[in-house]
Amino acid sequence: MKPNSMTSYIAKSVAVLAACAALNATAGTPAKAPAPVEPEPSTLFDSIGATLDVGYDSRYYYRGLWFADNIVWSSLNIAVPLISGSGEDGAGSLTWGIGATYISTVETPFQNAAGVGSDNGFDYSEIDLLTSLTYDAGFAKFGVQYLHYFYPDTYAGTFNGVANGANDGEFGIKGAGEVGFTVTIPISAANLYLGYYYDFRVGGSYFQAAADYTIAVNDWLSIVPAIQTGYGIDYYTGNQSPAALTNNSGVNPLGTASTSGFTHVLFSVGAPIKLTKIATLTPYIAWNHSLDLRSSINFTTHNEVFGGVKLSLAF
Repeated sequence: MKPNSMTSYIAKSVAVLAACAALNATAGTPAKAPAPVEPEPSTLFDSIGATLDVGYDSRYYYRGLWFADNIVWSSLNIAVPLISGSGEDGAGSLTWGIGATYISTVETPFQNAAGVGSDNGFDYSEIDLLTSLTYDAGFAKFGVQYLHYFYPDTYAGTFNGVANGANDGEFGIKGAGEVGFTVTIPISAANLYLGYYYDFRVGGSYFQAAADYTIAVNDWLSIVPAIQTGYGIDYYTGNQSPAALTNNSGVNPLGTASTSGFTHVLFSVGAPIKLTKIATLTPYIAWNHSLDLRSSINFTTHNEVFGGVKLSLAF
């Protein structure tokens, strides 16, 4: 073979190899194997969800009982997944929850039992500490919780620094603890809530039932009507409390109030507004109707319309 022919042959071979390499590159064949991806280090918890809420309510009703007006409050709750659920619905998961809430009145127009009125003499504050376990069964969520209440100004608050329910076993207490059992049942866009709570301080039981329904207006706005009621057995009846003697209906002798019965019916309409990915603003308006176990001891009328607003930050 002549040198010129050999040179031509080598040149053609190089050209063919280059074309094959180019074709392989166009087809997506990598020149070399990719570097292996290092697995993320394992952790005790996959994630921890935290929610910070701050709010204002023109009236503070809790389980049908009025406590104060114009309250501001803040609450921090943390959800720690202990067992991951299977599937997209999270069925089979177990979550540990811890939380704390602080409540205080800004200004409550108030008249004490002696008929002395003041716009700034009444004080009420509350600190709540909660721990809970919640199991997601798919069709429902079952929870057990312990909640401890601290009342720096006593359960009935103070007037000019003096406890309104001093030296009685209910409205003069500084704290109480309760255990609760809850069930939440989702039904399409609705939720049904059931609960039983036992208060160790007064030896009383409270049953609660509630429901809500979410109406999506658009991607960032919803309308949520809700209804709630409760039934108490020896649950803060005011039978031994001088603080409950005088109210809008007159004087009730000690020991004559009902010891068990329905507490209230509360109807509300909220409008959650999604401000950002983590922030939601929820204004609401509500109507509270006092029933047998509350109508004789509430320092308000039997039918009250009030409202408020809540800002929630989810992390």
